[in-house]
Amino acid sequence: MNVVVSTIVLFVIWVIMTQSFDPQEMSVGLVVAAIISLMAPGVAGPEPRKWLQPKRYIYAFIYIFYFLYAMVKANIDVALRVINPKLPINPGIVKVKTKLKTNAGKLALANSITLTPGTLSVDIKGKYLYIHWIDVKKPDIEGASQEIVRGFERFLEVIFE
Repeated sequence: MNVVVSTIVLFVIWVIMTQSFDPQEMSVGLVVAAIISLMAPGVAGPEPRKWLQPKRYIYAFIYIFYFLYAMVKANIDVALRVINPKLPINPGIVKVKTKLKTNAGKLALANSITLTPGTLSVDIKGKYLYIHWIDVKKPDIEGASQEIVRGFERFLEVIFE
């Protein structure tokens, strides 16, 4: 069952990415999805039936807009620091804690953090991420986690539960 659901999820992603309903492309997509699912049966997660829950897709859709908002906000912050050298720059690496349990969720979190200017994910160790931050406002784990991680996490917890 895991392989079947993984194949379906990967095939849907293929169709979305190619935006084509050409029978040849769809056939290739189905074959590629099946091969990947057979080679890596857990590619859709440990319980791929959860991927069929509509709540995940609603949160993923909303997450796109939250991520874009966070990225624009961070771009403006970094641009202002470049334009006005009097604005503080206090770079450092902070340790943040995540509530996410799956590796896919942690990976999505780390990539989201890295894609927002002013932060860069350096390492993941268990439930902790090490983030290079352009302006360390709160060096403690809880404060830094609140500033950097919590906004992304509330969506990623549902998407990757």
